[in-house]
Amino acid sequence: MNPRAPSPGATPAAVQGWLLLAMVLWGVNVSAVKTLTATFEPLTLAAVRMVVACCALSAIVLWRRTGLPALHARQLAALAGCAFLMVYANQILFAQGLQRSTATNGALIMALSPLVSSLMAALVFGERFTPRRMLGVALGFAGVAAVVLSHPGAGLSSAGIGDLMLALSVVSFAVGGAGVQRLARQIDPLSISWFIYIVGTLMLVVHTVLGPSRLGTAQLFPGAWPWVLVLFSGIAATAAGNLIWNRAISVIGMARTAVFLYWVPVFGVGFAALLLGETLTWWHLAGFAAVMTGTWLGTRPVAVAAPVPVRPAS
Repeated sequence: MNPRAPSPGATPAAVQGWLLLAMVLWGVNVSAVKTLTATFEPLTLAAVRMVVACCALSAIVLWRRTGLPALHARQLAALAGCAFLMVYANQILFAQGLQRSTATNGALIMALSPLVSSLMAALVFGERFTPRRMLGVALGFAGVAAVVLSHPGAGLSSAGIGDLMLALSVVSFAVGGAGVQRLARQIDPLSISWFIYIVGTLMLVVHTVLGPSRLGTAQLFPGAWPWVLVLFSGIAATAAGNLIWNRAISVIGMARTAVFLYWVPVFGVGFAALLLGETLTWWHLAGFAAVMTGTWLGTRPVAVAAPVPVRPAS
């Protein structure tokens, strides 16, 4: 796979397989993080997970004996911006949103990711935003509204604020993904992922240390199972999952990679019901159907009309 530019052809089978694995990890991660919010404060949890992810990525870099290439000021600024959006802002919004919402709602709201990524591709890379994609926007947000408004006393209630935070985490990740696609034309995906997580984790740690959150004894020794979930979330879901994601963006582009996020709510809702015993209602099913339909319409490739053959003059 060429790490420099998206391939214009069909998605390689290897990329499909790796992306599907990443979606399984992210689907399970929704339930894992929801469970961990009962043990760790949101900011502390985000910082600890990212530190684990940084250690995993650093181990991969050392194993491959590759370092960060020489970068000019604009590239460093762009990488720092991606770190802020994809790690710092995304993790704070994701952890605090899940603390106030449910794993099922989190999985459904994450289904908006392909749609948001498609919008970013239209704004940043000039892809056409057709009436079909506009219909996808309406259906996608209608599905999220159905999930949010299904809560008793919905609106700016505790659950409503949590769902809003989860939606903002999706937006921050998509905006950062647009930056990754631009940077991937010049920098390899492993270096991008490593820099983003080093800088983003540093931001999270500083925020946690200076903020009200503290890693006390009760959080440091909560038992074996919470730390197993932390290791899974940091190494498998965060480090490995995002390395696969950034690699895929560099090969096939943000919009085509985002299509695979259709699978996150499927796995996320399934694992939430299986592992956490969360109840599925008709509102969830209706919201799921609307979100999936909207994202499918919003991310379908725009058909390009075939050129009309010109008949040579006789």
